[in-house]
Amino acid sequence: MGKKLFILLVVLMSLSLMGIIFVQAFFINNTLKNEEKNFTLNVKRSLSSVSKAIEEKEFEVYSKKLQNLIESGVNPDSTAIRQVFILEQDDLSNETRIYGNAISEESFKVPSLFFDIGLDSFNLSRVRNTRITETYDNNSIDGGSISLQKSIKNISNLTYLEKAQFESITRDQFKNIPIYKRVSVDYVHYLLEKQLDNNGIDTGFEFAIYDRDLSTKVQSENFNLSPDSTIGVPVFLDNNNESDYMLYVDFPERRKFLLSSILGMIALSILFTSIIVIAYSSAIYQLIKQRQISQIKTDFINNMTHEFKTPIATINLALDSIKNPKIIGDQEKVLRYIKMIKEENKRMNAQVENVLRISKLDKKDLNISKERIKLHDIVEDAVSHIELIVEDKKGYVKTHLNAEKSSVLANDTHFTNVIVNIFDNAVKYSDEAPKIDVYTENVGNNILLKIADQGNGMSKQVQKKVFEKFYREHSGNVHNVKGHGLGLAYVKRIVDDHQGHISVESEKGKGSVFTITLPLIS
Repeated sequence: MGKKLFILLVVLMSLSLMGIIFVQAFFINNTLKNEEKNFTLNVKRSLSSVSKAIEEKEFEVYSKKLQNLIESGVNPDSTAIRQVFILEQDDLSNETRIYGNAISEESFKVPSLFFDIGLDSFNLSRVRNTRITETYDNNSIDGGSISLQKSIKNISNLTYLEKAQFESITRDQFKNIPIYKRVSVDYVHYLLEKQLDNNGIDTGFEFAIYDRDLSTKVQSENFNLSPDSTIGVPVFLDNNNESDYMLYVDFPERRKFLLSSILGMIALSILFTSIIVIAYSSAIYQLIKQRQISQIKTDFINNMTHEFKTPIATINLALDSIKNPKIIGDQEKVLRYIKMIKEENKRMNAQVENVLRISKLDKKDLNISKERIKLHDIVEDAVSHIELIVEDKKGYVKTHLNAEKSSVLANDTHFTNVIVNIFDNAVKYSDEAPKIDVYTENVGNNILLKIADQGNGMSKQVQKKVFEKFYREHSGNVHNVKGHGLGLAYVKRIVDDHQGHISVESEKGKGSVFTITLPLIS
């Protein structure tokens, strides 16, 4: 996959993910707004019902008191009567019928003490309707006497008119009565709780009745008027459908209640979005990792080709030289070229063995047998492998084996390779004569092996990746130092298999210190 195509793919996937998250957030936000609108609508509906119930309750209480007063036998202060009569002659039945309709209005002067409204007294009227139907025999009328054959009388209260008149009067009369005398806090709380519950609003609330933007005694303890969240409706309307009083209600946990109504949808949204984000992140990580591995493998193949190309070329040259008639008769030169071929062949074999060794470690097929051995002996053996090369480069390897105890459970061959690999890197990455110091010390039940060099050193970024398979630090020319990035990966795997730990401390231009920690055995 080309770099441009890879970047385009990542950008498109990122935009798609951002789009999904944006759509989810937009949908949740719109749902929350709709819930808030429905919440406000239900609250206003509840408040309107409460306002109407309060007014009806007031009319009902006072009308019952009036009814009781009238039924107690109190005589009206004045009575007004309006009457209409209709006379009808029926020749067939020889009868005369009289139809009458009378409306009477009785006025009562009611003391205010009876209603506790703060006034001396006020007038209330009761309107009654009387309907009369009478039938007379014409023969009786002609004979000078009147015979009433049938009489029907119906007296009824004008309920609707009476109620309308009473409500009109009470609105005018009670307009200036203090609000706390007209309704109680407990009753308002009861009505609000009932109506809100009927409309599906099950959360705590605070309420208050205000008189021209001034608070009254009718309010809950923790009510605070907030223009942004408080909802109100007028209460105790006058005859002009106007009122100085407003019933307000506020919900301290309004946001929490609204979120709880869509909590399930939010949770599922977050869950599925998280799965998409994790899947996306994993996919991007794998793409980047695969790209890095691809690049590393390309570098590895290039380096391995270079590693094999040199000995193959040397072997070919040596064989061509041996074929030369002038050389074939010279026994000394033939032996020299044969030795050269053997050394180059050994070198190629070592490279192949190294690759196979790390492959077996990856598959966990490498069977490492361990035995009791002194780490100091392994160090001395490893030094003997590298000593001639170091001396040839005018350098040195010094040992400072200060540990009193050095017995460990290890594989002699593999652990020797571990130390030799570290020595080999110290030689390779020293532009000047390699200078290597080896230290050992006991720390608790462990032995520490430190291998310090004064070579080129490593940056912090390289130190984090130096034990990764195939990793090599780039420095312009990838072949300026021979190798394939398997040495330190092999070292770490062997140390880990010995229940040990390896770390590196390094500074660019000042060298590196590799520290291996192994458990001691008694």
